[in-house]
Amino acid sequence: MFSILLLVIIYISFISLGLPDSLLGAAWPSMYSTLNVPMHYAGFISMVITGATVVSAVFSEKVIRRFGTGIVTAVSVLTTAVSLIGFSISNSIYMLCFFAVPLGLGAGSVDAGLNNYVALHHKARHMSWLHCFWGIGTTIGPLIMASFLLNMNSWNMGYRTIGLMQFCLVVILFISLPLWKKPVENSVKSESVKFSKLFSITGVKEVLTAFFLYCSIEMTSGLWGASYLVMERGFPPEIAAQWTALFFFGITAGRFITGFITIKLNNRRIIRLGQAIIGCAVIIIVLPFENFALAGLFMIGLGCAPIFPCLIHETPVSFGREYSQAIIGLQMACAYIGTSVMPPLFGWIASYLSFSIFPVFIGIILLLQITAVETLNWKIKKKSREQ
Repeated sequence: MFSILLLVIIYISFISLGLPDSLLGAAWPSMYSTLNVPMHYAGFISMVITGATVVSAVFSEKVIRRFGTGIVTAVSVLTTAVSLIGFSISNSIYMLCFFAVPLGLGAGSVDAGLNNYVALHHKARHMSWLHCFWGIGTTIGPLIMASFLLNMNSWNMGYRTIGLMQFCLVVILFISLPLWKKPVENSVKSESVKFSKLFSITGVKEVLTAFFLYCSIEMTSGLWGASYLVMERGFPPEIAAQWTALFFFGITAGRFITGFITIKLNNRRIIRLGQAIIGCAVIIIVLPFENFALAGLFMIGLGCAPIFPCLIHETPVSFGREYSQAIIGLQMACAYIGTSVMPPLFGWIASYLSFSIFPVFIGIILLLQITAVETLNWKIKKKSREQ
């Protein structure tokens, strides 16, 4: 009973985790004019958030080992809530960058902590469904912001409302702290692990590379897919925007479906299935048929869906339960680095060449990701045979 209640709270936390992630992009077209700053300044805020998130994820193992998953989750969400309220009262780019630091710090620890907890104590289907709930959060956030922009022309109220929603979750999390103190929370005892030790573990470099490359595919497709459809395939911007939304819907719906597929297939097979779908999508996009490009973008989202949660859930199996928290922290850090580095890199390359390289770029990254994952599987399999 207590385990089920805690799992429900974790599901709610994943919605909360997704709420702020898509807010800046939805609000910025209104924000930059009221702040009297150039449009591209959103990139600075995003970089601050990402940088703080990477730092938080890297050191999450030490923090969680010291205080426990429950208290770290509660304090992290509290930090996020305060940051969102801070965004709502900001009247300059400097204030936004200031509050972006705690926003990123709060996101990194809670992401790594909850992912590791579920990987250790729950089946693969819950990992996929949890990340589906994250997708629900990223969908709800812009809708709330759009409502306030439409009815009150106020991005401040959008941030404030979601900040208050986060405070409600904070109350629930602090009330639920006794649930985290069950024996299952302390079932995995470990000492602090040095980074040099982690990188010497068989397969760690490959799995970190896989996370970096996966997020490169997801975020590059999400950010530049619409531009490719408009610039190279001649679709109207509104049609391209609709299918970009379907790309993200494909990720969310795909993770819901993946939860059921895990009953029949193991994580490694599902990851390969997702990679195969992305590969087919890239081929479909290249074909000289108009509507195929639209379907291909949706299929990339569908193929992306199982890779991230299944890789995370496999971590304790591949590297041992005693190392999983530290390694998942590094995985989150590499994922965020891929998110922040590769989409701008593609934009820079496309500005010199053309957006026609979009499917080629995605295809190359996919091949590298497949290589990293298969090398990881081979090394883990070889290690298990030798033991």
